[in-house]
Amino acid sequence: MNLLSVLATRLLILADGVADLGRLAGITLGSLSGPGSFKDRIVKRLTTSAGQRVTFGVLRAFLPNLVIGRKLATAYDNGGSALVTRYSDVQEVLNRAEDFEVVYGPRMIEITGGQNFFLGMQDSPTYTRDVSNMRLAVRRTDVPAIIGPFVAEAASSLVAAAPGRIDVPQDLTLKVPARLVGRYFGMPGPSEQEMIDWTTLMFWYLFIDLNADAGLDAKVEAAARACRAYLDQAIQVRKAASSGPDDVLQRCLAMQAAGLPGMDDLGIRNYLIGLIIGAVPTISKAAIQALDQLLDRPDALAGAQAAARADNDELLGRYIFEALRFNPINPVIYRRAVRDTVIARHTLRACRIPRSTMVFAANLSAMFDRLELPDPTRFRIDRPWEDYILWGYGLHTCFGAHINRASIPALLKPLLKQPNLRRAAGPAGQVDMAGTPFPAHLVLEFDRA
Repeated sequence: MNLLSVLATRLLILADGVADLGRLAGITLGSLSGPGSFKDRIVKRLTTSAGQRVTFGVLRAFLPNLVIGRKLATAYDNGGSALVTRYSDVQEVLNRAEDFEVVYGPRMIEITGGQNFFLGMQDSPTYTRDVSNMRLAVRRTDVPAIIGPFVAEAASSLVAAAPGRIDVPQDLTLKVPARLVGRYFGMPGPSEQEMIDWTTLMFWYLFIDLNADAGLDAKVEAAARACRAYLDQAIQVRKAASSGPDDVLQRCLAMQAAGLPGMDDLGIRNYLIGLIIGAVPTISKAAIQALDQLLDRPDALAGAQAAARADNDELLGRYIFEALRFNPINPVIYRRAVRDTVIARHTLRACRIPRSTMVFAANLSAMFDRLELPDPTRFRIDRPWEDYILWGYGLHTCFGAHINRASIPALLKPLLKQPNLRRAAGPAGQVDMAGTPFPAHLVLEFDRA
């Protein structure tokens, strides 16, 4: 029976691949006409979440591990590219830190002005020390005690102030995490908008700018320099005070006073830069992309709204993170091969990865792998949390994953409670990236009771 089940699953994968080939042909034909060049039209269609799922579906079925000599990323030194699409292979790449290294270090050093942050480090004593220090300052117990209640209250206040119409990124999902950075991390910034702008630019430069956009460099340099100056001053002001609130900055200073290694003023500043970079843009983008997927699925939206109105936070989270599976904030996570190696060894899809190859582990594809997830194309809220690869995997799983898991549902809950929640008419009701990798606008309307 197990053999028959495996064979049936393999046949379904092939059938899915053939169907996706047909969809890919349809995308190609649909791109033959329209404004702009054919290349621009087809790239636009294929880089949507739906287009990516189709492309990955074809690869999973016929070329699950693909190595090419072309450099798809030029911002970091590499000798070629590999695309990994199956669930177990994606996990393997992300879990083998000794063979597949993170590459963010040089750009992290540019942002901090001289020192790396553990996001850009390999497994080492310094990595262990720095992560351990921040685990003492950013505590799991803070999520239900501080972070969740703060996000819920801030989001409720902003939604209550909206007159039945709201630009969700600008009026909600960017504002709340920026305020959380002020309250919880102790860094409100010179202004809320400056904190949003700084963190967005630095995140873009670190994790998304794979082709070294020269136009971005000067903006990021200015943002990083301003952020460093602000944090240096904030640290000195707090040190001069006789006491302070119980936030991450104050805890870091207490650890400094206790003589913990790595907790000098410069170390604290660099920890804080690394932490806030991932806070504002990550939470906002994830919230918007999950909400957008719910809006495209009336039944799922109705279920999420019912869960929100019933204050069933666990069920609401299931709806939101299943929606995010269809369009995660990072469709691929990239690593560079340290040495010649093999992935998926002892399988028919075993693949040799040459040293210095940039490996794109497609977590979006992995979460649609029929070998691991039942009915992957269906929206299902009964999936175990372990099925999701939303925040990375292995050594470099997102440091704030537990914060994201609690804060994103809390952020969207007050909005989802509103009656007759709907997209605004026309382009305003669609996600507008405004020429960036981040949702900048999405206007929704709702009825006031």
